Amino acid sequence: MGSSGTPTGSATADAADLSSTNPYSLHSALHSRRSEYVRAHRMRIKVGTWNVAACPGTDKDLARWFIDGEGLDPALGSSKPPEYGVEEGQGGHNGSSNTGDPIELSGSGAVGLYVLGLQEVNVLTAPSQYMSWIYTADDTTMGKWKAALEAALPPDYQLVAAEQLAGLLLLAYASPEIAPTISNVSTSTVGTGALGYLGNKGAVCTRIVMGEVTQLLFVNSHLASGVEDYYLERRTSQTQQIMTHARFDPITISGVSEDEKNKIGDEDFAFWFGDLNFRLDRLPGDDIRRLLMLHTRGEYDLSKRELRRESSLEGEPIVVHRLSDSSDEVADRDPGEQPQEPAEDKAADSKGADDDSLNLPDPDEFPQDPHGDPGSLQATLDSLLPHDQLKRLIKQRKVFHEGWREGPIAFLPTYKYDVGTVTLFDSSEKRRPPSWCDRVLYRTRKDLQKYEQKVKEEEETRKKDEEMKARGMEEGIDDDVLFSYDPENDGEEQPSSTSLEYDEYDEAEDGGDDENTSQAGHDRLRLELYTSHQRITSSDHKPVTTIFALDYDAVVPELKAKVHAEVARELDRAENEGRPGITIVVDRHDARDHARLDATDSPTHVDFGEIRFLERHTSTLTLANTSGVPATLSFIEKRATDDLEGDDLAQVQWLMTSFVHPEAADDDTEPVDVGKEVTLEPGETLNAVLDTLITNVAHAQMLNAGHSTLEEVLVLRVTDGRDHFIPVRASWAPTCIGRSVEELIRVPDGGIRAFAHSLSKQRGSNGPIPHDLPAHRPAPRELFQLTEAIESVTQRVVADAQMLEDCTIPTDPGWPFDEVVCKSTDADTRTEHILSLISALDQNHTLSSALPPETPSLARLEALAQTLLLFLRGLTDGIIPAALWERIDQAAPSIPALANPAAANPPLDDAALDTDRTTVLDILQSAPNHNICFVFLTTTLARVVSELAPLSKAELDAMKSDVASLPARGGIGGVLGGVGRKSLSLVRRGTVSPVAEALAALERRRARERRVAEVFGGVVCRGLGVGEGARERRVGEGRRRAVMELFLRRRGE
Repeated sequence: MGSSGTPTGSATADAADLSSTNPYSLHSALHSRRSEYVRAHRMRIKVGTWNVAACPGTDKDLARWFIDGEGLDPALGSSKPPEYGVEEGQGGHNGSSNTGDPIELSGSGAVGLYVLGLQEVNVLTAPSQYMSWIYTADDTTMGKWKAALEAALPPDYQLVAAEQLAGLLLLAYASPEIAPTISNVSTSTVGTGALGYLGNKGAVCTRIVMGEVTQLLFVNSHLASGVEDYYLERRTSQTQQIMTHARFDPITISGVSEDEKNKIGDEDFAFWFGDLNFRLDRLPGDDIRRLLMLHTRGEYDLSKRELRRESSLEGEPIVVHRLSDSSDEVADRDPGEQPQEPAEDKAADSKGADDDSLNLPDPDEFPQDPHGDPGSLQATLDSLLPHDQLKRLIKQRKVFHEGWREGPIAFLPTYKYDVGTVTLFDSSEKRRPPSWCDRVLYRTRKDLQKYEQKVKEEEETRKKDEEMKARGMEEGIDDDVLFSYDPENDGEEQPSSTSLEYDEYDEAEDGGDDENTSQAGHDRLRLELYTSHQRITSSDHKPVTTIFALDYDAVVPELKAKVHAEVARELDRAENEGRPGITIVVDRHDARDHARLDATDSPTHVDFGEIRFLERHTSTLTLANTSGVPATLSFIEKRATDDLEGDDLAQVQWLMTSFVHPEAADDDTEPVDVGKEVTLEPGETLNAVLDTLITNVAHAQMLNAGHSTLEEVLVLRVTDGRDHFIPVRASWAPTCIGRSVEELIRVPDGGIRAFAHSLSKQRGSNGPIPHDLPAHRPAPRELFQLTEAIESVTQRVVADAQMLEDCTIPTDPGWPFDEVVCKSTDADTRTEHILSLISALDQNHTLSSALPPETPSLARLEALAQTLLLFLRGLTDGIIPAALWERIDQAAPSIPALANPAAANPPLDDAALDTDRTTVLDILQSAPNHNICFVFLTTTLARVVSELAPLSKAELDAMKSDVASLPARGGIGGVLGGVGRKSLSLVRRGTVSPVAEALAALERRRARERRVAEVFGGVVCRGLGVGEGARERRVGEGRRRAVMELFLRRRGE
């Protein structure tokens, strides 16, 4: 980001480029006035990096160094960063606005953004561990570090980004003042380890947008280790690989998306940190260790014995330097800290104002610059740094030379130490030389532009040199002649263009002057602290901390809203008054951050993000008549095509439109649909409501299989005006609804949503779960969860009905499976409950916690029952597939219970019941998974029926004694055919006997069994014949009911 007189934030500028080239475009006009609503803000960013080497207990040291700042120079007085302030005469920020407004301080001087980069958080010893990150997320490790950091942070800091790649972990937290202004968070991982992509080496990157304008990029990397040239080349190539492959989601601002993904280099401010593994080469390691050891013990300069104790690290933290520009030192001083006056100044003041004498301090009393003191640690570090591989490669323009900067190194090498020691370098057999492996680099957009401009100028200079050399050779330059003199032409003034073409190149701009030049004036990114924490001993690396002061541009929402209103009015006046025209603004929608639209030329589009089955999403468009004449609006309805008609068109109808007046939302009244066509007067506004809702199971099946997409282009027609095309898109959240049994048994733990997402990433598109994957269970986990929950809640309902007065079990035999008789809650509330249950199934969460705790047991049971039926309807193959049902239908004449399905409660004893069941199960045995599903489902339904229509042992005994006197088939089944008439006659005669009560209970049981069988018969048994007559259809439905009823009865009843 540059420092010109107007805001140059790339996020806003790039987003506006996507808008229409029409000069009356609202987005273009709004963007052209961005200087009116963008202001400069200031905050602090703290970046820390640490290679924890998978050592235990390192998370417990996190608060000490990263938050509390232990190990800083005592001369600083505090580990806290200096407070903000503006030096007298400094004024406002010259790079944000020409209005002269002061910089707004975000967070009152506190750290606004904490960014932590860790390496080797996991133990990676086998190739399988390098690859595990591809398939499963390590939530345990990330959770441990998040908990450690959140416990140490000040209150109310919010997580901005968390991403892990094998052993690499990046965490970012923002203060409560900064967090609401952050948007468009996008992460990218690049594996550069074994085979060029495994996660043992690589980078984790996060891009965020501050205040809709400023892009920040954070890169946490771990490069190849090793001292040899081969590993040095690998580090260089890995850095280039990260820069090339890291990609971030397009930025969306105010409903307008960029057309391409972002890459490294598109940001305004970048921070690259981590274990870069660059070493000190061409130096003996033993000598370096010995030299640094003398310094850490205070034994290097024996001539200064009085300083030996003070310079030792024993009992004192390592001395570090805080970095600050001279212009900011006064501004950044702690307000409570009083500057110390030199003793000479105090003495001069004591002499009074009339004393003209001037005492000058003795030059020998000035403290010696540590860089010039041969006996200082800093001088030793300065002698080692020229051998640093990273600095050498930057000068050679092989890596990190495109404008990247690093603060002065004034701390000991960060690697390699013996774990548990403060200054004991590697004492193992390898005795690795100390090196500054852990680094923090940073870059601004201006730095990158300066580098690119310098390369361009160098290339132009090279071409001019080659041209001059070519001309000199053609003219036959004599090398023996140092110079020539032409009295006629020498002394004449040459044209300015000729002299300036070559004299533009200035040697002073080459070499090390770039850094000084970049610091000239007001640097928007200032490094205030760059140090290591020597006393953190739990790893063989020392952590490194940096603190930056950042001045950045951000949108002020109130000002933007004001400008937005003014732009709308200007467009209204600019439109052709004789032709109706409207302006469309996306007010609000439910889009998720990870869902993005493809590039489009339309100035307005809607992205609903990820939507779930039965979940309603709403987006509102504000339609304003910005013309001088009335405008009549209507949405063009989608027409049926040759291959999409009738029911097929209905099942993919996922987007609904309506017009409502905006006044309804202002007074909290229910918005009223004003019809499919509406007329707006000049200056009048109207809301167009876009609703997405997928309720059709067949549509869910198509989306799961990848045969349908959620993309639409709405056509808003303006009568006698131009049509407006509004792209609308949503992404489908994979669900268990609309799958087959064969798919669901192959879903591993974690839920189908995460599993389907991982498969789609591998394949690049949605699709069914392959049948060649291994099966994880004999039946769908969702069926187990639902049936178990239904049994548990049914028992709770029965208990509540016995204890609570307001809990009454409905007497209708179809309850709770017949939706018509479910009355404990309204339909909308029940739909919300079903949506919550489906979401829990998709994510492998417990169903007991899916609904609010205050939900009554009756409402819970109704929601679970309807969810079970919805799940069964969504099975593409059914519990009993069509092929198996055809075999059962063919064998029906030989099965007494199915031979005459029209008969009510056919009499069966236990032996006949077992025989008929065995015949059906033998057929289902050819499909074991479906057989298990069927047995499991019918067993649960039988238990629910018995709980809701109980039949006690005393009642059974009374009926058995009565049956013994009747000439019927053996067992109690012989009396079942006359249950209805017999129990009714006993009631009419007023006979109240145990037998009468038992027969009444049995009648209730049979009625509930029959109704439940009717509800589930067509859902469980597939294969309803298409084209069959009414009689054949009735027979088929009766047999399906009879099969279910056969398995709902219990032996001995």
